[in-house]
Amino acid sequence: MEILDCSGLNCPEPVLRTKAHLEKNIRESFGVLVDNEASRENVLRFAKSRNCEAGIVKSDDNSFLIQVTPGDTSEQEASFHAEEYACDISSPGNLVYVISSDSMGRGSDELGWALLQTYVTTIAQVSPLPSHILLYNGGVKLSCTAGKALEALQLLEKKGVTVWICGTCLEFFKLENASRVGSITNMYDIMNTMAAAGNVVSPY
Repeated sequence: MEILDCSGLNCPEPVLRTKAHLEKNIRESFGVLVDNEASRENVLRFAKSRNCEAGIVKSDDNSFLIQVTPGDTSEQEASFHAEEYACDISSPGNLVYVISSDSMGRGSDELGWALLQTYVTTIAQVSPLPSHILLYNGGVKLSCTAGKALEALQLLEKKGVTVWICGTCLEFFKLENASRVGSITNMYDIMNTMAAAGNVVSPY
């Protein structure tokens, strides 16, 4: 049985990987390895929504191996919203960056955009790394526009930083399908993450 190792990944990433694998392997059973209860419940819930058989076949401390067996695809739920599987597993003392505009400072939007590119690039050079980077309002444009900031966000995500993007904001700017990094989330999870953070940093 093929196993998807989703250890260390924050919600909703384990569900997104399970969804992608299921769409490519509609008949074969596979395993999903997660290391927290929130991801375990989300993967089980998603599997059920796709008419799959799913259950815990092995658990050790906070590690869970879930076996997923595809079911009748004609009875699957058609809709999927990643934000429904988001969860906050941050802990007190962590660092969260909030970027809510596409310009840093006032005076020149062009200069502000250039400064913001450098700002985001510099996050990886400052210790400690944040647990989350939250993008909302004009800040969501950073996830969609080619440049140093987008490349930096992609690198930070590979280093384990969770990048969350406001879905309502993407819709407002008509960028629903343009994001090239991170996961779409909602205001509830944004507020919960900020409230649980030890420190919130913003360039504004």
